[in-house]
Amino acid sequence: MTDLGDFNDFVGDDTDESDSESEPEGRRASGDEATAAGHESNGGETATSGTDNTAPVADDGDDELTFEQYDANPVGTENGIGAISVSQGLRVSEDRERTTLRAFVTTGNREQVRLGKYLVAPYPDDELLFCRIVGLEYAQEFQSDDATEIHARRAMRRSADEFAERDYKFVAELEPIAVLFSDRGDLKRRMVDRVPKPGATVGEADDATQIKTGLKIPEEGVFLGHLSVGGEKVRTAARPPTIDYRLKDDYTDGDPLVFRHTLVAGGTGSGKTHASKNMLRQYLSPERTYEMDDGREVQTAVVQFDPQDEYAQMHDDNPDMNADIAQRYEREGIAHGGHDDTIALVPKMAGSSYPGSNHHAEQLEFTIPFSMANDLPWLVAGSNLNDNQYPALLELLNRFFRNYGEQGTYSEFLTFLDDPALKEELHESGRVHEATFDAVKRRVRGVPSGVFDQDARPITDLDHELVRPGGLTVVPTYHLPSSRAKELFVLAVSSLLIDDKLSNDPASDRIKETPLVLGMDEAHNFLTDADTVQAQKVIQKFTEAAKQGRKERLGLFLITQDPQDIADPVFKQVNTKVVLNLGDEDAIKSVNIPPNLEDKVPYMEKGQMVVYSPDNSEPVELTGLSTCVTRHGD
Repeated sequence: MTDLGDFNDFVGDDTDESDSESEPEGRRASGDEATAAGHESNGGETATSGTDNTAPVADDGDDELTFEQYDANPVGTENGIGAISVSQGLRVSEDRERTTLRAFVTTGNREQVRLGKYLVAPYPDDELLFCRIVGLEYAQEFQSDDATEIHARRAMRRSADEFAERDYKFVAELEPIAVLFSDRGDLKRRMVDRVPKPGATVGEADDATQIKTGLKIPEEGVFLGHLSVGGEKVRTAARPPTIDYRLKDDYTDGDPLVFRHTLVAGGTGSGKTHASKNMLRQYLSPERTYEMDDGREVQTAVVQFDPQDEYAQMHDDNPDMNADIAQRYEREGIAHGGHDDTIALVPKMAGSSYPGSNHHAEQLEFTIPFSMANDLPWLVAGSNLNDNQYPALLELLNRFFRNYGEQGTYSEFLTFLDDPALKEELHESGRVHEATFDAVKRRVRGVPSGVFDQDARPITDLDHELVRPGGLTVVPTYHLPSSRAKELFVLAVSSLLIDDKLSNDPASDRIKETPLVLGMDEAHNFLTDADTVQAQKVIQKFTEAAKQGRKERLGLFLITQDPQDIADPVFKQVNTKVVLNLGDEDAIKSVNIPPNLEDKVPYMEKGQMVVYSPDNSEPVELTGLSTCVTRHGD
């Protein structure tokens, strides 16, 4: 027969559960074990009052025995957040899918653990495993079923601070990144080739040298931002506590990455212009020089195309920068302050004027001489030309410049095309069919009026103003009335620069012999893939420039909110991708960054960025400078 006393401890769903909830299952089991231990110490007999081995009787006369409470935590000092666990396997493999690396996180450390945090675990011989958290999981400590009505209602009645951490296991899944080791006093890294010992202490990486070595971040170079995880800067015990991220900028391990090209991608309001100004300003630092083939050390020139009239502001100091911020930037070796050697090289177009009221940079107007069409015939293709019409345009331009010389103007070319005898001659000779002649003539007349041959200095005569060692030249296009006019000016000037850079017989030695960063905002408008002949010629020119950039000291700096629209041949040559917030799924996919960082992009706040530069470091998340190093905004 069942003893009814067995049911005395039953608590119904509608009764007060405070007693049963105050002692978790694990703790009640410990009490039973303690009672059993007491019985055993008395030779199996029940403890009685008056003997040395009895427990003290409660003062209130309660018949139940009370026992002294012992701390279940191990004695000693703990360093780290937990220990390597082997309960679900412990394996490192060349195939990351087969790697199993987990750490048990102790109760007091669980609140500070986040996805993406960098950790270290020691090997017995003083080498370190450098890794990061890629998964977090609660698991049951005691076997129970928490998917029941009673358990759910109890949990719903609890407040958040009543959760008992020690009733659950908290496990972090780790991704091994590198093994850190000492080589003659220098810390170095190698691929993960050994497994840590079970129980090895796992600690948060808080040493700047260890973190930089583990992530392969150069100690010197062009400053981009501070290392962060989940939007929070990684902090160390050093001063400053943040970890600066820099792009390799010397010839020690190959070519400076500036000449292997940079893409800055971000949506409206993401802070891409702010970030771009901060980066470009670093290249203009007097200390930053590059060795040319003849052994000279030369400062780089920056030419920046500016569709929103923002970059000429880099001439001016930022009024929001106080002395404390400036001092902090100086300590970290970040170039800041307005750049005095800044010129706004303004396209002159009939019927438009450039206000230039938001900066104090010098302004200098220029025009595109029609003679540039002799080398760049697609400049006068007002709209799409097919494969038959483009050779006809070349024939007409060649004949025109033979007759009029390099001084021939766009207006004279239009008059030249109006000659009916020319049309008849070309048709009868079989050189240009009359229908093709008429089609080319219509397209040439489609060029926006007032682009060529205006009352300003030709850009071909301004090479020393356009490219200056250590100088910033901004070409604003905001004031131009049409997208076609903007395209003509940007492509004419950039083609002039690229042709002289790549030529063995350049028209300008200044351009050829000066390191150059060619910046292009809204690059998707000028470097888009298209089937037209002129678009193909432009993409071919920029692709060749990208391929030869390292040799010729030419770096493309492309800024865009639509990276998916940049022609693939150009895009493939970009080594460093700086990705800020992007909301468009196609845009995010197109930048081709690792999946763990790709998932963060839509949630990044202004100024947060992902940097993917395989030849510089592991892929990382950064927080940019909150105060722009030059003037920015109204």
